[in-house]
Amino acid sequence: MQYFCAMINHRRVLFLSLQALFNAILIGFIAKGLVYLIECITGLAFYGKFTPMTGPSGHHLGGLVVLVPILGGLIVGVMARFGSTAIRGHGIPEAMEKIILEDSKIPWPITFLKPISAAISIGTGGPFGAEGPIIATGGAFGSVTGQIAHISAEERKVLLAAGACAGMSAIFGSPLAGVLLAIELLLFEFSARSIIPVGLACATGAAMHLLLFGSEPVFAMAAIPLPSPSALAAYTGAGVVIGLIATGITWTVYAVEDAFEHLPIHWMWWPAIGAVVVGVVGYFAPYTMGVGYDNIRTLLTGNIPLTLILGLCLLKYLSWVISLGSGTSGGTLAPLFTIGGALGLLLGLGMVRLFPSAGINLETCALIGMAALFAGASRALLTAIVFSLETTGQMHGLLPLLGACTAAYFVSFFFMKGSIMTEKILRRGVAAPDAYEPDLLQGVLVRQLFTPSAAPQALPVGIDGLIPPPSVYATDNAATAARLMGSAGTDQLHVLESEKDPRVIGVLTASSLLHYYAAQKGREETYHSPLATRKWLVRGRKMIHHRK
Repeated sequence: MQYFCAMINHRRVLFLSLQALFNAILIGFIAKGLVYLIECITGLAFYGKFTPMTGPSGHHLGGLVVLVPILGGLIVGVMARFGSTAIRGHGIPEAMEKIILEDSKIPWPITFLKPISAAISIGTGGPFGAEGPIIATGGAFGSVTGQIAHISAEERKVLLAAGACAGMSAIFGSPLAGVLLAIELLLFEFSARSIIPVGLACATGAAMHLLLFGSEPVFAMAAIPLPSPSALAAYTGAGVVIGLIATGITWTVYAVEDAFEHLPIHWMWWPAIGAVVVGVVGYFAPYTMGVGYDNIRTLLTGNIPLTLILGLCLLKYLSWVISLGSGTSGGTLAPLFTIGGALGLLLGLGMVRLFPSAGINLETCALIGMAALFAGASRALLTAIVFSLETTGQMHGLLPLLGACTAAYFVSFFFMKGSIMTEKILRRGVAAPDAYEPDLLQGVLVRQLFTPSAAPQALPVGIDGLIPPPSVYATDNAATAARLMGSAGTDQLHVLESEKDPRVIGVLTASSLLHYYAAQKGREETYHSPLATRKWLVRGRKMIHHRK
């Protein structure tokens, strides 16, 4: 029986892998099409011609530029009202909600409404990157193919995650970061059934990036030096500061959302209202509008005017947080990397002035700033580190990234209950997973938990002599037994010796499973200390009490 189940599982993994690989090829072309559409809409909106233009900063519209984002916001609002409300937001929280609440089922119109609405939003000056929309679109495509095929909800979750992360890999050429994004934000598991299809999808997405976008790292930068111990300490300290700022940014995003919720007008108009700020800021600082990948590349040179650093740090933040809070279609990764890179440079300039002999490198400061802000805001620690390495090709940045991102994550962990990715669904009463824990029942055999009978006996005859009562083998794990109890609607199972010797040797009850689970969880919260340590703790408490 176990061998038969293993063969079925192997076939299911093979099917999921082939489906995920095929989806990733199509998603690669969708990613290229989305980038092309964004550039064409940028050309039409800011230059009057439907040809690819990388950004709006060279426009000659003067004060009329304020109207362009407002028009884009109006169109997105109408599409959300009469098309699908799911196009609102930055993609990942919506995907997480579908996974948790709706068996990973995303309506098929999202596969074309999301990229079109995002292209309009970004192409008319929205301060977002293309990665959020393509992650949402790839996830929707994976979900839709999963709904067409004959698969389970868990398998559909795998296809959704594989499609989403293949989209990210196709845009940035970052396959390993794509796999980690799936694990940290979408799957919350690590198993052969999930990691093989996701890994193949991300590798295929990266291959599509090489085919359609080229082999140069997306954020190519000059080589950075190995950090000295003092510089590494400074980078880690900067991560603490950036973690505090990431907490504040997350709070302000949802404070702006709350403010829009209290407006006495329909939410369809909110993106246009938010776009007023985008337009006004864009009039004074055109570089804050659009995708902004060039801004990230400029920051990574470490050699830009202070006024531009402040503009990318403050004005980009203002434009992005208002626009995102209004519920328009956009993303978070590129804006966070831009703002974080500027923050890192500002902190780097300050540290160089305070510690001139520490060997602090400004390019490294920009690199750790952009990654640490994303790690602190999203709680995707490993994704932030590996993504930065893959998109810049700077392996000497590994230690600074590890120190800064972990420090930012540490601060965020203590000051925020959720993250910028999960706060939205937490507010809706949806519990988002926040830890990876093994299934305790998979680690114990039925043989270790059942109550043995006095003597082995034959399995009793079931109803009308046809259906045997539910039973489990002694060599099965407790998780298998728990699933069987749930599907059979019973609180006990007959335990059989083995497939070759199907005699009843005892009974497994639900209470024994619960007792084992409670005991194992209790061990995690039971603390032991040596006698000497306990004495010092008692003395410390007495001293504190005496001083009071």
